Amino acid sequence: MSLEKFLGSLHSDSDDFKPSDWEVDWDDAPLTYKLYRNLPVIPLSPELPLSLYRYKSPANPDLTTIGHILWHVYGLTRINQLPTYSSMGYTGSPVQMYRRFVPSGGGLYPNELYVYLKTADAPVGVYHYDAAHHRLVLLREGDFDSYLTRALGNRCDISGCFGTVFTSVMFWKNYYKYNNFAYRLQGLDTGVLTGQLLEVTRRFGYESSVYFQFLDRAVNHLLGITDQEESVYAVIPLSAKPTATRLNQGIVELAGSSAVELCRELPVIRHEHYVRSLEIKEYPMLTKMNEASMLDSTSSFGYVKAVKHVESGLQTVFMPRVDRLTYDLASVCRKRASPESNFVLSKVTQSEVATLLQEATASLSYNNDLNGNNENPISRISLYCCLYNVDGIPNGAYCYDSEAHLLRRVRPGDQRLRLQKGMSLDNVNLFQVPMCLHVVGDKDYHKSVLGYRGYRIQQMEAGMLVQSLLLAASSIGLGGRPLLGFDPALCDELYQLTDQGKTTLIQIPIGHYRYRALLEGSLHS
Repeated sequence: MSLEKFLGSLHSDSDDFKPSDWEVDWDDAPLTYKLYRNLPVIPLSPELPLSLYRYKSPANPDLTTIGHILWHVYGLTRINQLPTYSSMGYTGSPVQMYRRFVPSGGGLYPNELYVYLKTADAPVGVYHYDAAHHRLVLLREGDFDSYLTRALGNRCDISGCFGTVFTSVMFWKNYYKYNNFAYRLQGLDTGVLTGQLLEVTRRFGYESSVYFQFLDRAVNHLLGITDQEESVYAVIPLSAKPTATRLNQGIVELAGSSAVELCRELPVIRHEHYVRSLEIKEYPMLTKMNEASMLDSTSSFGYVKAVKHVESGLQTVFMPRVDRLTYDLASVCRKRASPESNFVLSKVTQSEVATLLQEATASLSYNNDLNGNNENPISRISLYCCLYNVDGIPNGAYCYDSEAHLLRRVRPGDQRLRLQKGMSLDNVNLFQVPMCLHVVGDKDYHKSVLGYRGYRIQQMEAGMLVQSLLLAASSIGLGGRPLLGFDPALCDELYQLTDQGKTTLIQIPIGHYRYRALLEGSLHS
């Protein structure tokens, strides 16, 4: 299968990717976290803050602060048991899962976090965040400011950053269940994780930027991971200085460093780690896509000039001006819910819809390496929605204009039946949902500028928007359920996206819900 056909097919039902004889071996499933063996470790403080409002950061971040950040981003936060059902009713075999503050497709958490750390109370070097034990594992000791600066195209002052976070994907961790459809999920999961990281670091008062473009093999080489098993998707420098992490275009090396040159500067490291699976199947399309997406020279870095498309002649609904939300992030993360059959139809207000849309799209204004010199870039993704029973807004399908803060109605009337017919699974009753939001992006994922890497970047930005939306929903007492089991072609026709060269990336029903039967315990002090 060609790469182009593979990416085009990813938006069909996930079952299309599974061979007819594909069976999930649940007994040989991998762990949801990576465990290194026989390496130096630094325990992180188990005394974690139970509330997280915005506050001023300390001048010199220490290990305690780093531990608080990593735990709120990707630590194990709770354990739960869910009853399982079949066509015959309750099976009597509950499923036990370790959960984190961020959602993940199937609860499989394919990502890992690494950090290049420079603090006074730990050796300078590259670490893996061991989520299972809430500790840091030292992978490579030393000062790598120059190496990492060049791997980013000399666009960031790494010497002014106290830490740099790397978000990676371990391919097998969700391929074992989803087969090739895992490629789409991995981009979305990485985006959700990145969105959480940006929000948490803001709460601690630190500056951050997301670098989607870097010399992949050089960064993977620094961490000691192999491209056939795992690969870094984003690099996020952290600093207490307002400008240290931001893109510096004045000194970008357009024909400078190459991955091969950088890799020669450091010895190869390969550390033993535990996966648990005894048999790891091959995933050739995932490694082929990863190979095609890699950047070997800084001259391949590019910038995206997004163009805003404004529909004319559509009925508009002006949204009320609402204040930005202020909330305890830790509390909101704890109570975040992903309802399925337990949505309950109840009226929501126009102000609540305005708050959700405003909060979600505000997250798109973040520091990254795609916008170039544009101070106010047009977002590469946007929000559309189908509304029903919303106080003050007629039923219909709308696109949201974030700059004007208004809804443009594309189709009038109740669209729930159309959306329900487009579901591939009956796990959510959309007739019980007042808001069904859709994240929309360019169908060609800016391939002319970003190549095949543009696809995973688009999925990551969609995931970042989804995480912001879920946090906003939780803060006002609503639940949201991200879904990929829907018909994008139906939604594209509903919103008249085809002529715009756009497509629907993910569907998120949002509304009131009843709590489901669940045995849950917290995993923090």
